[in-house]
Amino acid sequence: MPSAVLALTSLAAGQSAAVTELRLPPETRARLQELGLVVGTAVQLVRFAPLGDPVEIHVRGSNLSLRRHEAEQIFVEAAP
Repeated sequence: MPSAVLALTSLAAGQSAAVTELRLPPETRARLQELGLVVGTAVQLVRFAPLGDPVEIHVRGSNLSLRRHEAEQIFVEAAP
């Protein structure tokens, strides 16, 4: 049974998922795709900053910090 598609910020710290969709403005989407965040890529939510913004993720061997409003527009399917 396939997992539900949810926003990246819905994951718990340490949880892994696969990117299913990027609903970001073209310039932001292009920047993240250049950093390796493309559909089908495995990501792990590392942690939220103490006040909830930014969000740190692990993707393709690197850690990236994203603004919370950007991470809310990245949709993933949680790993089982």
